[in-house]
Amino acid sequence: MADLEFFFDPGCPWAWVTSRWATEVSNLRKYEVRWRFISLSMINADKGYKPGDDYHKMIHSFGLKALRVASAARAAAGNDAVAKFYTAIGTTIHVEKNREGIDTDAHKFLSDVLQRHSLPVEWANSFEDESHTAVIREETDLALSRTGKDVGTPILTFKPGQPNEGSFFGPVISKTPRGEQAVKLWEAVELIATTSGLAELKRSLRAPLDFS
Repeated sequence: MADLEFFFDPGCPWAWVTSRWATEVSNLRKYEVRWRFISLSMINADKGYKPGDDYHKMIHSFGLKALRVASAARAAAGNDAVAKFYTAIGTTIHVEKNREGIDTDAHKFLSDVLQRHSLPVEWANSFEDESHTAVIREETDLALSRTGKDVGTPILTFKPGQPNEGSFFGPVISKTPRGEQAVKLWEAVELIATTSGLAELKRSLRAPLDFS
């Protein structure tokens, strides 16, 4: 049984930083992270986008295409394949800031990412496969059923399937803590998430993103 379920959209830079923290702790403590899907494109479909906000609309659309590839990876090779693909696509678009072609030729962009990271290139063929859209919709709805709808990514579920299971949006962090600092944050966040009756703890000020 997984210690954590992590719902992500590949296009979200904040989810990416949090995912590297979860990966850091899973390696240090031998925890199991189950990677699951949530689409910002689907979340914002009903809300709509602000006039002129073409970038977020584009990156969310690409995120959905990338999630279809992640779903294909899971179907073919399981949870570890999702982790490898997320690392590949996140490193490319967030750390390396390579986004050329994601809005004009997503299939080629995704194929190139898979090839560079020694993953099966044929997974990219699923970027428009509606059978994977259904999987992503189901998991997006599941994530929001655990937290409420007025949230984004990431959504984390600690101790899934256990009596003290707890889910929330976040933590939203601007830089990945490492080593013991990462473990301390995990322990604090897990305690908050699994405390009965606690609904929200929030600060709107954010430091600039640091992908180092």
